[in-house]
Amino acid sequence: MVKAYRQEHVYKHPWERVTSASWRKFADPENKRILSHIVDVDTLNHSLDPSSGKLYTTRAITIHCPGPWFVRRIVGQDICHCVESTVVDAQSRSMQLTSRNISLQKFIEVEEKIRYDPHPDNPSGWTVCQQETRIRIKPLSALASMAEKVEQRCAERFLQNSVKGREVMERICKYLEAESSSLAL
Repeated sequence: MVKAYRQEHVYKHPWERVTSASWRKFADPENKRILSHIVDVDTLNHSLDPSSGKLYTTRAITIHCPGPWFVRRIVGQDICHCVESTVVDAQSRSMQLTSRNISLQKFIEVEEKIRYDPHPDNPSGWTVCQQETRIRIKPLSALASMAEKVEQRCAERFLQNSVKGREVMERICKYLEAESSSLAL
């Protein structure tokens, strides 16, 4: 079984500001309170392809396990390790992030894709964010009968966390906007 959902959000900020906010999302100490499911974030690799101008980044993200408490008890872990791969193409003004869990894969597979592009109706002022998440609980004898319920609970948690993430992104965008306004004076 697979639980999947899509969301779209329009940031009323230019693409450059939104993508800058995306990089700062986990670094700001104020956000740690809001994004309490994030334990740690480390940049593993980043490189700029000189021929295409694309930036490639890989980050390790440690999170508190999603889903209900009884699942964490069954799998015997409270944290999950994920890898986030990001490609930024400044020329076409596109940023794509793909995150996957690398631990607990015998129990659950999660893949999240986020894409930031200029909004077609206002490309210089707004940014559209498209998010797709796919959650699959692998059948275990202990979980087989309730896999669908567990997937639903995990999806609900991901949806709650994505709302928190958008709040953080909006706050950072407003901070960056104020910062750039004060520099322009």
